[in-house]
Amino acid sequence: MASTGTTSGAHPFGTTSIEAAAERDDALVDAVLKAVEATGAHAGSVFLASPDGSTLVLAAAAGMPPSLLGGWRRIPVGSAIPVAEAFRTGRTVHLPDAESTARRFPQLAVAVPYPFGSASVPVAAGRETLGAMAVVWAARAGGHGLSQARRRQLRSTAGRLGAALVRLRAAGPEAGRAADEGPLQVAVPAAAAVRVGLFDWDLATGALAADDTVCAAFGLVPEEYDGRADTLAARVHPSDRPAFHAVARTAAREGRVLARCLRVPEPGGGHRTVELWGRVPEPGAGHETRNHLVGGVIELGTGMAAGASLERLADGFFGLDRDGRITYANHRLVRLVHISRANLMGRHPWEVLPGLSDPACEDRFRAAQVSQQPVSFLARGPDGWLEFSLRPDGQGMTGWVARAAEPRPAATDPTARTWPAPAAASHAPTRPGALYRVLQMSGALTEAVTTQEVGEVVADQLLPAVGGNRVVIYSVRERRLHLLVQRGYRESFLDRFEGAPLQHAGGPVTGALTGGTPLFIESPEEFARACPELEAASHSVVFLPLIASSRPVGVCVLGFDHAHPFTDEERSMLTALSGLIAQALERAQLYDAKSALALGLQNALLPHRLPSRPGVEVTGRYLPGTDWMDIGGDWYDAIPTDQGLALVIGDVEGHNVSAAATMGQLRSAVRAFATAGHRPSEVLAGTNRVLIDLDPDQLASCCYVLLDTDAATADVVRAGHCPPLLRRPEGDTEILEVPGGPLLGIDRTADFPETRLRLPPGCILALYTDGLVEARDSDIAIGIDQVRTGLAHAGAGSLDDLADTLLDNALHSASRNDDIALLLTQYTRPDRG
Repeated sequence: MASTGTTSGAHPFGTTSIEAAAERDDALVDAVLKAVEATGAHAGSVFLASPDGSTLVLAAAAGMPPSLLGGWRRIPVGSAIPVAEAFRTGRTVHLPDAESTARRFPQLAVAVPYPFGSASVPVAAGRETLGAMAVVWAARAGGHGLSQARRRQLRSTAGRLGAALVRLRAAGPEAGRAADEGPLQVAVPAAAAVRVGLFDWDLATGALAADDTVCAAFGLVPEEYDGRADTLAARVHPSDRPAFHAVARTAAREGRVLARCLRVPEPGGGHRTVELWGRVPEPGAGHETRNHLVGGVIELGTGMAAGASLERLADGFFGLDRDGRITYANHRLVRLVHISRANLMGRHPWEVLPGLSDPACEDRFRAAQVSQQPVSFLARGPDGWLEFSLRPDGQGMTGWVARAAEPRPAATDPTARTWPAPAAASHAPTRPGALYRVLQMSGALTEAVTTQEVGEVVADQLLPAVGGNRVVIYSVRERRLHLLVQRGYRESFLDRFEGAPLQHAGGPVTGALTGGTPLFIESPEEFARACPELEAASHSVVFLPLIASSRPVGVCVLGFDHAHPFTDEERSMLTALSGLIAQALERAQLYDAKSALALGLQNALLPHRLPSRPGVEVTGRYLPGTDWMDIGGDWYDAIPTDQGLALVIGDVEGHNVSAAATMGQLRSAVRAFATAGHRPSEVLAGTNRVLIDLDPDQLASCCYVLLDTDAATADVVRAGHCPPLLRRPEGDTEILEVPGGPLLGIDRTADFPETRLRLPPGCILALYTDGLVEARDSDIAIGIDQVRTGLAHAGAGSLDDLADTLLDNALHSASRNDDIALLLTQYTRPDRG
């Protein structure tokens, strides 16, 4: 139980008295057992949210081997795993079979490729979600999973647990388990092979008080038992009645009775065996004299006969507990494998049986445990081939072993597989949890584009995976370290690394990067020896070099507040993850460099400063696309001319350097025609001819507005471009559906009609490209009307604030994949003095 003080947490509850912690543990045990019972599942688990809400931590599990739970004791809430989704969404995640699991959670299905079904539900109280509960069952062909009624029972059980946890939290100091205690492991009840009943026998009077189990063992209905020893004696086999009566004499003489076996006839023939055990208490121990025999009746059932039968069989038999350790081995198994019973007991089969040392063999045991379906396979024994057959249930597994013929090389039996000798399998097999972590990280990193996104993914995924408390990731640029992301470290620890050249970055960082080997430090004393120049920011630390293309691209440092011995599995997993992280970081660094270059070119082609005129305010915005890092062909401009202020917005098709180059040439052409004094229609006609001469296959749209502030008019020309928006002083906003010509670059002789508009003082004219109004699976007219509505209802403020407001929705839209250019112009009557 947790002691008083503060623990780094496994659950959203601190530490309190033993009584409160015990009550909380009772609630968890009761809930997970009821969940298994209500759904008919063979295993169940409860996860509770960590104090910071970023991780689900395993709190209790029933019917599942601890070895299978290790990789999922801490799950990031953002993971693609059923319990995490149930926690995030508050909904039931029902996966009736392996096919549905593979369809919805492919990474989980790859890590645990066994036929099973599962259901996950949130553990909640009111609007607060405290965790999630899951059950697992053996998926059968044609099965439909849990019925609606059973799913409701599962949610009801989870709801009662949530209410109990909230009540415990509100009742006083909070209760929790220490982080190093691990989850509660609960055994699923099974039909008892041995039943025990209690009795109190008054040797002087012959009265015998017995519980219901004693009555059942002697074939009596409890309600009809008269409380007399003679009544029980009458139920015993006639040959054993003298032995029953001798129990009283032996107890009076020796003060105890040990293992007195009696046979009780069965109604249909045969008999069952019971044992009597008891002692005579000393006077004062609840009895005034030594005339009472207090003890128990053990109904052995078929247990003894079964054990004796197994010892006589010519085949090997063994029993495994839920954790896969051998609890029973018959004499024949000992002879088949040439290993003593003492060396077999308490060990995993794949640890002690040479033919089972291949990692794939352990996977067969795991498959049987998870799927609860029989598994058979061949393995080489010391004297030839052996056939193994496994039969699982919620309590463990029974194994059968027999001699088998040597398999043929072309055997088609999928279970007939050979296993190499121990020397060929010296490494521990990768657990499903570790494999899932690698798959999960790999999937998340494929969606990270920038170095900052890579750092955020690693911080979000890695800490929950290993139970760490802090992480920092440095990126290497120009042979110097630069902080990418950090969680939990003090600035005093980080400052010495920022901007430091690799050769002076500090012992462990330099060693990890130059040597390319992770450094695992498990205690403060080890840290002081390995890194004397650094403060001990953590009890245990991991320095992971991030090496890609044979060069250092970064380093990741994980810290633990408690001493953390790193298992071989954790070391292998972290080493594998460091390679994935390094590749993603290298890719992101290339992206960042190319993106910076592309955006620099784009910005160079756009105006750095827009002109101002009396009575006119102009502001512009450019927003690159989000689905790639290539530059695009959107542009805007404001050009002072003798006729007024020319406002231009355009979009060259494409998102590449060619589109940007064409955009720059068109912008120059528009400027040349406008400053030469051409009318708006002539400006677009001339620009159209220029585009056709430059690239006959390139198209562009454009909207050109000549604003005459003295006359308060605007001459508008469109070439296949979105219509402008006009917001009047009172807030009414309209779409200016003025006539226009075709896209630029189609027809050298095309005309572009002009439309003259009157501009009321205080109005705002909005020009934009289609990236602002166009979204996947949505009509562009709907997008234009949405922008019109946003412009109409925008609050009073500066023109810059209005531009930011119009772009805000686009910034947060997952469906936007195009560049955006926006040009806003506000007209007020100029002061004429």
